[in-house]
Amino acid sequence: MANTFAILGSGGWGTAVALVLAQKPDHVVRLWSAHPDAAARLAADRENRRLLPGVPLPQSLHITANEAEAVQDADCWITAIPTSYLRATLGRFARFDPKPVISLTKGIEPGSFRRPSEIIRETIHAGAIGVLSGPSHAEEVARGLPTSLVLAADDAAFAAWAQDRLGTDRFRVYTNPDHVGVELAGALKNVIGIAGGICDGLGFGDNAKAALLTRGVVEMTRFGVAHGAEAATFSGLAGIGDLIATCFSPHGRNRRVGHRLGQGESLADVLAGPQVAEGVPTSRAVFERTTALGLEAPIMTAVHRVLHDGLSPRNAVQELMGRSQKTER
Repeated sequence: MANTFAILGSGGWGTAVALVLAQKPDHVVRLWSAHPDAAARLAADRENRRLLPGVPLPQSLHITANEAEAVQDADCWITAIPTSYLRATLGRFARFDPKPVISLTKGIEPGSFRRPSEIIRETIHAGAIGVLSGPSHAEEVARGLPTSLVLAADDAAFAAWAQDRLGTDRFRVYTNPDHVGVELAGALKNVIGIAGGICDGLGFGDNAKAALLTRGVVEMTRFGVAHGAEAATFSGLAGIGDLIATCFSPHGRNRRVGHRLGQGESLADVLAGPQVAEGVPTSRAVFERTTALGLEAPIMTAVHRVLHDGLSPRNAVQELMGRSQKTER
């Protein structure tokens, strides 16, 4: 029996997951764009030339900007919309019957501190909700390079179904019941990713970056546990796995933001491009929570101060290194 998937969001990651699903002959896959002109270009070119150049889109992949057409008879919706636009964009689908949803979004909504799955539930009243996360640059997934991810859901039956539907010989999917931890890890690693880029931009070398990532995982775990997550999740694919990919790959948008800041560019110039770096708004939301809860998160706090308070990257590093000595554990 065929399964129909509606991918909501035609950016690089949404397109890449659409390509993964379209590999299976019993899948019907529709890729929805919020912009009719963008949908028309994708349909005509059969290629996402801006984000995934050189990767052909199969004729079986249906592309549309029509909401009703995208979700008609779909067995599962997959949201690939940046956090800042998620609530407003999903409002366009609120009139349709709820379906199971898999979220690909990594971030935290500023102001409300809602995770993407919480925004989905509040906006379209979905049934089961899963979160797919881990080290997964769209540029590599779209070209069929081996990738392993984790899918979290509080409904075990839905998680097993989604694992089976998504998994291929190049796209391995693990399951994890800790949906809070998986989702928070995907958001927090973007903040540490900016710090990793700053480290590179300042030319501080491997020793500094290794320490940064190690202590960054400690902060991510501390923050997650304080919000009901399991510590072990941050040692897995959604945590340290995704953090490594973000901090070392040239594909990482958050790392690029930090790298350019470390080289002396202004934040306004860095953010002038079309792609969204989720770590920038997430850093503000995280800072508000760590302050309110009294959590120790010096690296994520330093990133917030560089992005939003005008602290220079070099001075931020000096302050981190000048903190009082303490035990590791």
